[in-house]
Amino acid sequence: MSFRPSVISSLLLIASVSTASQASELPAPIQALADQGWEIHGQFDAPGGLRGFGASTQGQEIAIYLTPDSEHAIVGTLMDSQGNNLTEAQLDQHVRTALEAETWQLLEESHWIQDGNPDAPRLVYTFTDPNCSYCQQFWEQTRPWVEAGEVQLRHIMVGILAPDSPAKAAVLLGAHDPSAAFKRHKESEAITISAQPRDIEDQVYANNQLFEGLGLYATPTSAFLRETSNGDIRIERMQGMPDEAQLTKMMGGPAPDTK
Repeated sequence: MSFRPSVISSLLLIASVSTASQASELPAPIQALADQGWEIHGQFDAPGGLRGFGASTQGQEIAIYLTPDSEHAIVGTLMDSQGNNLTEAQLDQHVRTALEAETWQLLEESHWIQDGNPDAPRLVYTFTDPNCSYCQQFWEQTRPWVEAGEVQLRHIMVGILAPDSPAKAAVLLGAHDPSAAFKRHKESEAITISAQPRDIEDQVYANNQLFEGLGLYATPTSAFLRETSNGDIRIERMQGMPDEAQLTKMMGGPAPDTK
């Protein structure tokens, strides 16, 4: 399955905006939680006269149930008489979808280096450290898809693995032609560290903050879009070097025949 990145990002952004607008006028107990830093993503119908709200705080997904008098809020999991969890599906729809929309937008707005045809039908973001041997392996193994024009990679340059990683990442981002400099680096050209403008150094810092803010711990970590069995478009992340099956899934199918 292929996706046009500009179309998908627009749809995800619309989803994010729509859920935010639902939270513009909140009942007092829900507003009190929002004032404490909870992010309210949207609301949903719940049984027993309750109103449900999808929320998150400190990376935790939470369902809030407003009592019929709108004076009290209950935080937790709602079960039916058969012991079925009625909250999980609502969290998936009203929290995770919104968070993924925000994540995809953050990836788009990060500082990345283009690798492959910008018009390729499939897009993969990947966090890359210049000193990461697994990132090198990942780059090598993705060449069949990239060189065939089937996949474009966007390398979000971070500096986390070694003391000179931030400086090397800045050199690549600050190059006259970052894509060409990145390719030479991957083809074994050593990076000569040199002073970069402050805004380039800030780009590496912002990428590092994004990496940490998303709770990531390994490079490469890659994100791509997938279609669920019910037709929804969701984001999937893979931390670390993918195995053969994971790589095929990420790239959208088997490696093309380059002969």
